Amino acid sequence: MAGKVQVQKLTTLTGHRDCVYTLEQSGKNSTFFSAAGDGMVAAWNLNEPEIGELVAQVSSSIYALRYVPERNLLLIGQNQEGVQVIDLDNKQVLKSVALPKVAIFDICHVAGQHKAFVAMGNGGICVLNSESFELKTIIRKSDQSVRCLAYNTFSDELAAGYSDNTVRVFDAGSLDLKYELKSHTNSVFTVAYSPDGKLLLTGGRDAHLRVWEVEQEYKERGYLIAHMYTINHITYSPDGTHFATCSMDKSIKLWDAQTFKLLKVIDKVRNASHGTSVNKLFWSAHKNQLVSCSDDRTISVWDINLG
Repeated sequence: MAGKVQVQKLTTLTGHRDCVYTLEQSGKNSTFFSAAGDGMVAAWNLNEPEIGELVAQVSSSIYALRYVPERNLLLIGQNQEGVQVIDLDNKQVLKSVALPKVAIFDICHVAGQHKAFVAMGNGGICVLNSESFELKTIIRKSDQSVRCLAYNTFSDELAAGYSDNTVRVFDAGSLDLKYELKSHTNSVFTVAYSPDGKLLLTGGRDAHLRVWEVEQEYKERGYLIAHMYTINHITYSPDGTHFATCSMDKSIKLWDAQTFKLLKVIDKVRNASHGTSVNKLFWSAHKNQLVSCSDDRTISVWDINLG
């Protein structure tokens, strides 16, 4: 089976002057955004990948970006500085939202409820109105960082991974805490719902990929020791049949979403991949290309042929 998956590196994108921490989709399959420790946000076009365009420059490092498709806005989480709202149509700052002066690790947007959730380094989740971008409330269930967020359209739930080793699941409408999942033995850095909303995948510093049954009140189905070190990010393929993980161990791994079988390892030795921690992935519907970014300041674009 594993031999069928072919991976080819198409290009390496350079231009960031510091670790590249995050990638985010845009309104077009072929375009995505990147942000880094240098405070720069760039837009890249997979049809002409070598040319990056500067979208915004902020004064601090950026771990979190979120695209708002209804209004063609980009939300930028500036560490210590709050959220900047960029109107992409005319490339202007629509609003700067002042928040507690801590790191911002993730941003999640729920269109139907006009809400944006912001994961904070002080253990709070800031809830913004995504029309006015006023701060509505802050949910605090821990004094340790909220590292990652994911929204489940089907169950209207928000999953949040924390540095206190816990995944907390909230009702996205009422903001009530529904479940606390406590199997991880270290910080939880990534949470991802399957496209059908039935599974929650979680990973983090313990290198364990854990699988939870959403409709069984988040009963744990099992786990895999997926990497040697921290799992930084999990993302599903556009058609939902596969998912990819990336790690501080410098590798990217491709998995079958049904069987959880490992299909391919992308690394420096075999594929001239990144030389340091791989921080984030973006799996584009554009020719099924997978994009990765790293502490090595580069972004790689991969052609994934699943056979």
